[in-house]
Amino acid sequence: MSSAAEQEALRGGRRGTGAAAVNGEAVVVNGAPTQSRAAPRAASVVPAVPVWPGAPTPLGARFRVGPDGVAGTNFALWAGGAEAVELCLFDDRGVETRAPLTELTHEIWHGFVPGVRPGRRYGYRVHGRWDPWTGARWNPAKLLLDPYARAVDGDFATHGLPPEVYGHVRDWPQQHVADTVRDDRDSAPYVPKGVVVHDDAPDDEWADDRRPKTPWADSVIYEVHVRGFTKLHPGIPEELRGTYAGLAHPAAIDHLVRLGVTAVELLPVHQFAHEDHLLQRGLRNYWGYNSIGYFAPHAAYAASGTRGEQVGEFRRMVRALHEAGIEVILDVVYNHTAEAGELGPMFSLKGIDNRGYYRLQSSDARRYADYTGCGNTLQVVQPHVLRLITDSLRYWVTEMGVDGFRFDLAAALARSFHDVDMLSPFLAVIAQDPVLRRVKLIAEPWDVGSGGYQVGAFPPLWTEWNDRYRGAVRDFWRGALPDVRDLGYRLSGSSDLYAWGGRRPYASVNFVTAHDGFTLRDLVSYERKHNEANGEGNRDGSDDNRSWNCGAEGESADERVAELRRRQLRNLLTTLLLSTGVPMLVAGDEMGRTQGGSNNAYCQDNEVSWVDWGLLDEPGWAALFDLTSRLISLRHRHPVLRRRAFFSGRAHSADGLRDLAWFTARGTEMTEGDWYAPTATLGMYLSGRDIPGRDSRGEPVVDDSFLAILHAADRAGSFVLPGAPWAQAYEVVVDTSLEEQGAAPGTLLHADTAVTVAGRSVLLLRVREGAAEASAGG
Repeated sequence: MSSAAEQEALRGGRRGTGAAAVNGEAVVVNGAPTQSRAAPRAASVVPAVPVWPGAPTPLGARFRVGPDGVAGTNFALWAGGAEAVELCLFDDRGVETRAPLTELTHEIWHGFVPGVRPGRRYGYRVHGRWDPWTGARWNPAKLLLDPYARAVDGDFATHGLPPEVYGHVRDWPQQHVADTVRDDRDSAPYVPKGVVVHDDAPDDEWADDRRPKTPWADSVIYEVHVRGFTKLHPGIPEELRGTYAGLAHPAAIDHLVRLGVTAVELLPVHQFAHEDHLLQRGLRNYWGYNSIGYFAPHAAYAASGTRGEQVGEFRRMVRALHEAGIEVILDVVYNHTAEAGELGPMFSLKGIDNRGYYRLQSSDARRYADYTGCGNTLQVVQPHVLRLITDSLRYWVTEMGVDGFRFDLAAALARSFHDVDMLSPFLAVIAQDPVLRRVKLIAEPWDVGSGGYQVGAFPPLWTEWNDRYRGAVRDFWRGALPDVRDLGYRLSGSSDLYAWGGRRPYASVNFVTAHDGFTLRDLVSYERKHNEANGEGNRDGSDDNRSWNCGAEGESADERVAELRRRQLRNLLTTLLLSTGVPMLVAGDEMGRTQGGSNNAYCQDNEVSWVDWGLLDEPGWAALFDLTSRLISLRHRHPVLRRRAFFSGRAHSADGLRDLAWFTARGTEMTEGDWYAPTATLGMYLSGRDIPGRDSRGEPVVDDSFLAILHAADRAGSFVLPGAPWAQAYEVVVDTSLEEQGAAPGTLLHADTAVTVAGRSVLLLRVREGAAEASAGG
């Protein structure tokens, strides 16, 4: 450890002396075992293995045939400002061999090592100044993960991160300056290593004609956790549960196909780390928003092995989903890393070039600019950081076969130097990239910094998580909307947010629930969060849940409460799947999954978060699954529910019929005054006659017309069905007051008559022209 006097000298700019203590694994430094505390300078002795010049591109470790037909691996690492870089190779016993990379091209250290084959583990030690006051945190005692490593082997201790993995002395008595005191203990025995992966050419399966290529307007997204979705599935072999192979299993895919979703949006599958405070409490980061490797599939989700086997297993999973017509979208976390702030561990980027990779505070370079709430923010305006992100994205598309990305806290990526800028380098590069501009791009359009809320502001090519949809729908069904103005916008594609710059209704990803927050069942069962199991005194998680427990907090034996809750679930799902835009479901919501009132289960890698497949054996939840599947099928069959252009609200024919019309319970069209008046009932008419665009053969798109009646009042209400020019009669398609929908379809109702709509229900009617008979009431 550096003394306090050394730290004061460093403040004046004096270079620190690189020191490393050997601990745990045997170490060979340039061919000779050592017990010396002083790490030798990288180029001072003869290397243990031959290192040829190699090439600066591509970055990372690439196995290939080198000069004279010799097989080996080319290593290339961007480390701007570093004084030296050592490549560290590990054999199966954990013995470390260090060899300097002496070639330097445009700040990329590189070399070709003959004989290093796929499966070999490796890392880097990077030398440079230790001067935290200027943001310099080089520490060669710390083994660093290659940012371009395509596989990672090993994990951290299960009961807390050891102090050796920190670049500073974590337990220094004066915590306010602890980050300035360098820790010289070797971290290699305690950290995961990169793995050399065989660089196969992309398989034919990744060619565009083999991908589902589902149009945005036709998409139904299913947010799913690889481990949680498969961990308890009885149809998946036990050894495959919780893995990529488990998600590729026919039993898992069969559920997705029966449900009818077109894409899975996987919670983070980049290699991630567990936070120390969780490990100390016996918990783990379950969601995975704590990345340390942007090219590597998370090794813990692999059934086949972690020495490169996880790459092939992930590809086989993607291939199996594609064969079922299901796209794969990755939830990616490029806004921050697992290294946290100045008191966080040193795994990779912090030790390679802290100032080059992270945003530091302009007034105090010891501190990080944190727009993410996770301690750090990547400096995306730097070319090498932008290259890291875009190289990673292209890799997952071209070599791993994925079809799109959902960007966590995307506003943080769109920041230039301080403010969110929709002309930022990140967005500009994505827009012109010939690979990335063709895949699905979803923004979580906010971060935690000033001006970070950017819903509706992202440019064309991008879709967005629309949390205003979530809020309006939740509020309507719990009776908390003062009027239905906002609801009308959300049901019809949110034109107030997205009808600009050529954007379309499918720019809005509509959702009622997501991984963070209540499940759908808990949304109607709890009014207060119950996160005690996280060990944070129930302080974590949002207090703004916009939920209603239907009269009892938590699970209830009262059948009236249980029936009302199931009805509310039917209402929420029906509303979501009838709305214009792209619907997103959360895995398990279609069958009543509960987290026991937790709205922040990020660290619950257990039955709290895992999908309970036994729910499908219960009639009430099986009926909910059937309704959800039926609604998705209805959506797929009817283009009027999947519009590619915004409604105009104008008449396109002499009879005055419009593509979209809104009705009061009296059967009259909504006036401006009606939009501002309190109401619990709204009728939405969707005309199938006025759908813009043409089909693949150039023919006009014509569909049925529908009337959806949303009634959020406790008691039943009367609704007068609109007559000419809207309809002569209507046919019942869905009635959410019914547990089993078999009795609903087919009932005919006259236009210009009043029907009774059950309390807290949705009635979906199909327009029938010239119907011979219709019953005279509801």
